[in-house]
Amino acid sequence: MLRSFRLLSLIEGLSLITLLFIAMPAKYQFGHDFVWPVGMAHGVLWLAFVAMSLLVSHLRKWSVGAWLLALLCSVVPLGFLLLDARLKRELRSTAVTAPAG
Repeated sequence: MLRSFRLLSLIEGLSLITLLFIAMPAKYQFGHDFVWPVGMAHGVLWLAFVAMSLLVSHLRKWSVGAWLLALLCSVVPLGFLLLDARLKRELRSTAVTAPAG
């Protein structure tokens, strides 16, 4: 579940970067309106991110503060990279403590 959440976080973060730094400038600089489809995709991905973050935070017993930090990382450009580092650490610690077999 955590690996899936990490992947969704990366995709959602890249959709935000695409929206802010490619679609929006293309609209105002060149008149190409990519904002609607990219914005719609980002919105759907963000809603999926919020739902999955609630599920993961419940299953992994995160504090409310940790969950809110994950949400904050999802709305700050490049914040998804901070969340990815945290999730990577958590995945590593889970792999170390998990019994073999």
